[in-house]
Amino acid sequence: MGIRAIVQRHGGPEVIEFVDDDTASTPPGTGEVRLRHRAIGFNLIDTYHRAGLYPLELPSGLGMEASGVVVECGPGVEGFAPGDRVAYAGGALRAYSQERLIEASHLVRLPDDVDDELAAAMLLKGMTVHYLLTRTFEVRAGHVLLVHAAAGGVGSLLVPWAKHLGATVIGCARGAEKQAAARSSGCDHVLDADDPGFVAKVRDITGGNGVEVAYDSVGRATFDASLACLRRRGMLVSYGNASGKPPAIEPTRLASMGSLFLTRPILGDYISTSAELDTTANAVFEALRQGVIRPEVRQRYPLTDARRAHEELASRALRGLSVLIP
Repeated sequence: MGIRAIVQRHGGPEVIEFVDDDTASTPPGTGEVRLRHRAIGFNLIDTYHRAGLYPLELPSGLGMEASGVVVECGPGVEGFAPGDRVAYAGGALRAYSQERLIEASHLVRLPDDVDDELAAAMLLKGMTVHYLLTRTFEVRAGHVLLVHAAAGGVGSLLVPWAKHLGATVIGCARGAEKQAAARSSGCDHVLDADDPGFVAKVRDITGGNGVEVAYDSVGRATFDASLACLRRRGMLVSYGNASGKPPAIEPTRLASMGSLFLTRPILGDYISTSAELDTTANAVFEALRQGVIRPEVRQRYPLTDARRAHEELASRALRGLSVLIP
């Protein structure tokens, strides 16, 4: 019998607990596979689920992303067989487990040149970067971007991919170490978002115009500054809440600041069909293969150490990618 993590109430890392799991003796249903995890992705959204920023129906599992091996296929499953290496970044929250049942429609087959840990650590983040740069806002050569948390898990992939597309990137990071990491990932300019002259510096870099798009995963602490950094008809892509939910906004404020655009996208709406999922995942694998992105797993935690992983992520002490090992 295996184990899995659950939360029975919202709160801090202390609410994570582990229970026995009988998945190994449960046959998969129609359209499902039984998957044995090899590595589990660890993302900020996991902390939002745990804390109740995105409320769950409790009790609930945790985790959206993992890699593993198909152990058994249920009736009606096509395209997968026992022994296949796969990964996923969606479906019911139950990635924090040794084994699970999951709908085959959420799976992507792993290429031989993508290892299990890297797949688990970067698939969700890589697919997020792909839709942010190509579909939410179509970044082209000559665009100037503002990227918050440029040294974080998503930021460390978004910056080099944006540079590959020909954009100029103004990155934000806190502390000398993260600022150095942001520069090494390709940022043309690196600023500290805590700098009271932050907006003025962005305006100065852009000749007074502002940026075409601001990618903001921080939320409340940076929302107003991000809006103030946009050029006329610029777009704020608010895709995370690391510092808390952004404030409510009156639509006329967007008009008064230059007919601005504001969007709050989520990955699920960009991979809602099997075709979208396969296309997006394969674009990430190809970017990895071509060296457009060079992700590195920097932190590894045993699954049973998930509380500590959440504590360290909340402290913003982590750089790059992290995984839980079942």
